[in-house]
Amino acid sequence: MNFAARMDRLGTESAFEVLAKAKSLEAQGRDIIHLEIGQPDFITPMNICEAAFKAMKDGHTGYGPSAGLLEFREVVAEHISETRGVEIHPDEVTVTPGAKPIMFFTILALADEGDEVIYPEPGFPIYESVINFIGATPVPLPLREDVDFRFRIDDLVSSISDKTKLLIINSPQNPTGGILLEEDLDAISELAVKHDFYVLTDEVYSRLLYEGTHDSVINRPGMKERTIMIEGHSKTYAMTGWRLGYGIAPKPMADKITQLTINSNSCTTTFIQIAGIEALKGPQDFVANMAAEFKTRRDAIVEGLNAIEGISCLNPLGAFYVFPNVTQLPLSCRDLADYLLNEANVALLPGTAFGKYGDGYLRLSYANSLENINEALSRMEAGIARIA
Repeated sequence: MNFAARMDRLGTESAFEVLAKAKSLEAQGRDIIHLEIGQPDFITPMNICEAAFKAMKDGHTGYGPSAGLLEFREVVAEHISETRGVEIHPDEVTVTPGAKPIMFFTILALADEGDEVIYPEPGFPIYESVINFIGATPVPLPLREDVDFRFRIDDLVSSISDKTKLLIINSPQNPTGGILLEEDLDAISELAVKHDFYVLTDEVYSRLLYEGTHDSVINRPGMKERTIMIEGHSKTYAMTGWRLGYGIAPKPMADKITQLTINSNSCTTTFIQIAGIEALKGPQDFVANMAAEFKTRRDAIVEGLNAIEGISCLNPLGAFYVFPNVTQLPLSCRDLADYLLNEANVALLPGTAFGKYGDGYLRLSYANSLENINEALSRMEAGIARIA
């Protein structure tokens, strides 16, 4: 078929490609340990499931408002107001099937061809993919290991030009687990106001933080008017397959997101939004228990990786990923990831799946059982010993 040229500019997520390879090996009888996919290995809490069942039985199975059910947007507005320290109105909330549409629609609505969009790298690969797709210019902002996978303020300053329309930030971060500090958020806000650009802040891992409390750029002076926040239920409540996300944005931007929703997927499933209300209003012990378990796994995988000769690994402060440095090993990170899948039966991702600044690293998700993580570490150690 003769596809539009723009399709050549659209990327993908390597995690799903590696998952497909791993599943193919499993079909051949191989025992693969999956550390490539970023989704909690927990079951959605039953109170949330029961709320969805009840909503379906009560007839909430038709179309809903394209911006989202008012009752859900009210609960979200209250939740964000409390957790981010800034007053949010329900009209500033838009609900989408998962959080990705907020990112896609924001870039689509703001950036013209020739505009520049700064994004973190290594980072979620769909950032760059969408920037390229719409014809804007992607400007990678390197996240550096020597500052705990944050960016240097000097690097941000040098990335800004008179064409900068949008800066994307992500904290806690995928793939490194790094977080932005208070001084980083202060600097971002000052630069955004000074140079008149918008900020898209991806905070879907906000509840998976192992030290301190989550902070957001949206509560800085002058930033509510120029910030679009991505949030959702997928990571926090183990609801990845439910596809429930939302954006917080100034009303004019929220209206544009709604307009794009009308032109694409019409609305988000009504009974899932009702379940989303129960998630936010119901007991929160599940979230705390899941985060505690992830912290235990994090400690185990970091210790285990640092015990393997040729690997060094920082201790991530959020999300459920580690990003070990493998530059001392004889294989490139891509070849090493392939080797570990095919020879050690461990599925993980090369750092280059998250951009050129990810070269020399691997990403491992510890959203798997402690037993499987320890087995994966043993397999990796034995496999790496054969090539070191």
